[in-house]
Formats: sequence, structure tokens, C-alpha cells
Amino acid sequence: MRRVLAVLAMAAAVAACPGPQGPEPDATPSVTPTPAPVATASATATSNGARAVAEETDDFLFEYSYPSEAGEIPELAALLDGRLARNREALAGEAVQARREARSNGFPYNKHSHASEWKLVADLPGWLSLSEDVSTYTGGAHGNYTRQSLVWDKQAGKALDGIALFASSAALEEALGDKFCDGLDRERAKRRGAPIAEDSAEQFDQCPALDELEVLVGSSNRRTFNRLTFYAGPYVAGPYAEGAYEVNVNVDRAILAAVRPEYREAFSARN
Repeated sequence: MRRVLAVLAMAAAVAACPGPQGPEPDATPSVTPTPAPVATASATATSNGARAVAEETDDFLFEYSYPSEAGEIPELAALLDGRLARNREALAGEAVQARREARSNGFPYNKHSHASEWKLVADLPGWLSLSEDVSTYTGGAHGNYTRQSLVWDKQAGKALDGIALFASSAALEEALGDKFCDGLDRERAKRRGAPIAEDSAEQFDQCPALDELEVLVGSSNRRTFNRLTFYAGPYVAGPYAEGAYEVNVNVDRAILAAVRPEYREAFSARN
């Protein structure tokens, strides 16, 4: 990706500078061709490791960023840069294909977009917990968005999903009991202005399974993970108009028992 941005910047610089002086032109004037549109791109990499990239062409808009806490870890920065390159390449290819299909069908083309913003959830002595807010648009009535988890094991030098810290989705779901579902229904009631009927058969009144959610691990003491956030994107726990839902649950003894033994020291119960 750095190479792509560097080429774009070089192309812009060359276009802005005059070429070498040649002989005087003939009496017949030359015709200057209209320049083709050039993509605009910007990239910021600060001394503390943070990175932000933005690129806009006639076909797509791409944005990607991560914080200094991630950039200061070379292996993690390399992993995130790799995702940056793959996301950008996928977007560019999809946009070109979509423009071609729109032209052949006589439809106007709506510029595609992809924006990813990595945010810090918790920075512990041995761990870094991040969340990635992703929003996309592929030409439809509206865009879509979601959130993903990444937990970096500083000692092992590897990335994990939040749920991978637990013995299984089933084990964590059993440990939660009704905590997540009750918290979700309280949030639904606030947005809808009425409580959820216990005997409702409506799709968006049901409690989604854990494998439909994203699990983020957080901390209030900066030493251990003692809080979980369960994220339900659009259409998971409610219609698109209601947006995403987030439910925070404190780690208790039951949840601690569901943590994989090799990761248990990274967790503590929160009263």
C-alpha cells in the first residue's frame, strides 16, 4: 500500500513540474491533450506509530487507520498494513466491476467506499485489545457497518479474536446466563419506547446467539480484562433503522470459569 501511495504522489509531482526545455516549436501549434483524472491520496504515519490512509478515485473512496498503540508493535503494524492492502485491492476490483456492469446496463454508477478505523479498547501489560469499526457502501440504498475484535498477545506475538480467549462460544453463552439477553432487551425497550413481550415471536424480539455477535474484551483497571462488550450489528438484534446494539457485561466467577486456562491470568472478576 505504501508503494501504491508513493506512486500516486510521484505521479502528481511529475504532472505538476515542467519537463526539460527542448528546441523552439514550429509555427504549427501543438494540441495539448486533456489530462486524465488523477486519484487523490494521502497517508499519515506519525512518529508514535499511528497511521491514517485516505484515497479517492472516480471509482471508490478508501480510508484506513490505526492508533499508535498498535503501530508501536512492529508485528501487529505489519498485520494491519497487510489488511489495509487487501481491503484496498478488493475495493478497487469490486468498484471497477460495478462501474462496468452499471455502464452495460445503462445505470448511473454510485461510488463504492470502504472505511476501517481501529480503536483502542484496552492496553494491558501483556495484551492489546482493539476494535475495528468498518463501514462500506456498494451502491445500494444505504451502506452497512459492523465492528470486529482483535486481541494481541504481546508475549506470544499473535492476534486472536475476542471469543478465542474462551473455551468455546457455548461455554461463554452458558456462563452469561440471561445477562446479555436482559441487557439487550433493556436497550431495545429504550429505543422502541415499550418493553419486549416475553411471548413475542417477532424476529427482532429474539435474543441472538453468541456466534452472531462480536465479543470485545475491555478493562477498567488497566491490569486485567474484567469487562466484555457484546456487539450486535444492523439486522442482528433489530431492524436497520435501530442501528447496532452494544451490551456491556462485567466479568464474574462464571465467566472466569469459561476462559481458557492459558489465558485466565489475563482476566479478573469485577464487582
